[in-house]
Amino acid sequence: MAAVTLAAAGLILDGPAVSAWQAIMLDADDIGGVVRSPNGPEAGVWVIAETDDFATRLRKIVVTDDAGRYVLPDLPDADYEIWVRGYGLADSPKVTGRPGQPLDLTAVIAADPQQAAAVYPANYWYSLMQVPDPSEFPGTGADGNGIPPTVRTQAHWVDLLKQGCQLCHQLGNLPTREIPNAADFDSTEAAWAHRIVTGQRASNMAATINRFGRQRAIASYAEWTDRIMAGQVPPQPERPQGRERDVVLTMWEWGGETGYIHDEIASDKRDPRVNAGGPVYGVEFAGDKLVWVDPDSSEAHEVVLPVRDTPGEGDFRSYIAQEMPNPSFYYGDELIWNNPGNPHNPMMDAEGRVWMTHQIRGPGNPDWCREGSDNPFAQYYPIDRAARHVAYYDPANEHVELIDTCFNTHHLQFGFDQDDTLYLSSVSDVIGWVNTKTYAETGDEQASQGWCPTIVDTTGDGRIGEWTGLREDPDPTKDRQMGRGWYGIVPDPTEENVVWAASAGVPGQIVRLSIGDDPPETCITEYYQPPFENADAPIQGYSPRGIDIDRNGVVWTALSGSGHVAKFDRNRCAVLNGPTATGQHCPEGWTLYATPGPQMRGVDAHGSADFHYYNWVDQFDTLGLGENVPIATGSTSDSLLAFLPEAEEFVIMRVPYPLGFYSRGLDGRIDDPDAGWKGRAVWADYGTNAVWHIEGGKGTQGNLVKFQVRPHPLAH
Repeated sequence: MAAVTLAAAGLILDGPAVSAWQAIMLDADDIGGVVRSPNGPEAGVWVIAETDDFATRLRKIVVTDDAGRYVLPDLPDADYEIWVRGYGLADSPKVTGRPGQPLDLTAVIAADPQQAAAVYPANYWYSLMQVPDPSEFPGTGADGNGIPPTVRTQAHWVDLLKQGCQLCHQLGNLPTREIPNAADFDSTEAAWAHRIVTGQRASNMAATINRFGRQRAIASYAEWTDRIMAGQVPPQPERPQGRERDVVLTMWEWGGETGYIHDEIASDKRDPRVNAGGPVYGVEFAGDKLVWVDPDSSEAHEVVLPVRDTPGEGDFRSYIAQEMPNPSFYYGDELIWNNPGNPHNPMMDAEGRVWMTHQIRGPGNPDWCREGSDNPFAQYYPIDRAARHVAYYDPANEHVELIDTCFNTHHLQFGFDQDDTLYLSSVSDVIGWVNTKTYAETGDEQASQGWCPTIVDTTGDGRIGEWTGLREDPDPTKDRQMGRGWYGIVPDPTEENVVWAASAGVPGQIVRLSIGDDPPETCITEYYQPPFENADAPIQGYSPRGIDIDRNGVVWTALSGSGHVAKFDRNRCAVLNGPTATGQHCPEGWTLYATPGPQMRGVDAHGSADFHYYNWVDQFDTLGLGENVPIATGSTSDSLLAFLPEAEEFVIMRVPYPLGFYSRGLDGRIDDPDAGWKGRAVWADYGTNAVWHIEGGKGTQGNLVKFQVRPHPLAH
């Protein structure tokens, strides 16, 4: 392919013509040049290219180097609108360009701090939220300080600000930090009291705000908004540095203007070469669809996911309410969502089939799951209800298979055993699994599944005997059921039939469940909490949601409440079981690293204001930063946060446009192991429930995002 050398063409950086080693080389499918402002070359700013020439809108975003130079590589032939965005700048005017052409760009210095702050990530704005002083906890109730006594510490309040209020979308973005229709209300408090009881998710918002103490929380949010609308701005984030300038983003719109793409999947976590070059899939939670994008053709597709029972009959109904107390500010009385299936999380198997958690019937379980059944798992731990089950889509024949489970399902991961066991979290008190090999051979749902509650060997005899339940007082002569609400899940690659799970809260918890050779009798659990109010730990943290593991068996979890990436090495624990193994017994196993960005206002504790919905470990170097690199979703910082364990530093991979990148997960794929950085990528998506909160407002769509790290900012 013919190349253009900008240095040879005599282009000027800031004085004489650049030397050969500074040359910007362009192929016929690249656009490159220099970004300058009145201050000179602009380093560490984003150059954005966008086109509507394909079936779905396509974007490419890169970062300038120290000399303000950039290269947008590998652009499909089209007309692109191109502009500059960066911290300290206002967006530059858009200009038109085509691949193969050099294009210098003029950056615009922001006129004032407010204009500059318009493109700051949501967590910077949310950090301005005033958190009550630690002395106000535990709360003294409605007749006292307005905070319920159940909010025991400042950490519990912060966790509600994140786990409670940001599970569906960012807070701190423009639509949430300001009141767009403020003139319709007598006060900001009245506006906030109204906004949380509008639309189809009103009941969720109202219930969450009540956990803070309704009036105290509304007053806090209103005071935050008043300060912002009066001109207060957060500190300016640092521009991309080092490897952050090597990041290349490619983006495709998908899902429609009300689509809620909860998660995506590109490959098999155990082998990232599966589905090389193929479509990337996402589950559309609010519309019961599986969607996908073909990266080569930039085409988006979808299929409606079926269910077994008839929605509307009995207790099988839409997960999202089909009524609202007040009209939506954006869609009025229109019911934009109906999701009896509410597919939640996808994973891919070795054959390229997409497995997902999906409700196929009403929540009442069949008799073989309940007490009195001859099913050995039901005899050990009967389950009456399961509100989500399992399905898979086979691209080879376009068939959707539905699989009933006795246990509720949420996240899922394939094990490393010969049976391709699929492990599933339950957001309940069991961990379940499906033996997919048995199911493929027999089609027998009952024979293919099992589950166990998390029972800890607190007697220390190496097995589970009689045990006390979650609602029973502990008995020192018996083992003990501990933990529930299991959310994140991951099998251990170093030990067969061992799986880890995480559950958020203060302090939250993780467990190691060994299934053993003859479950459920051989199931045995170890239970650990992040160090919290623990005098033996130098740093305290709380609220693990996501969980993953490296190839050496070291567990990584993003502490979504306190704002940390946490490493847990079980090999460092002096105690694994016995009467003291009740959570805070292994502070030596934990190492906590505060994630980048500001802390909440009024919080002196170690951590940050960012919210981390999930995390993932790049076991096979699909990104290019090395093997076993943990990556947390910066769900409110418009980013993925890669942590380099040896250097103990973060690489912030920011998605600067459109604002509102709220990711719930990610995965990696190797399309061509011999193609260097171009053959590798990590994939994530805009997982917000409120797509209209994304920059552009009502009518915009979510995006699938491909992250690549090249050797230097001019590589092409």
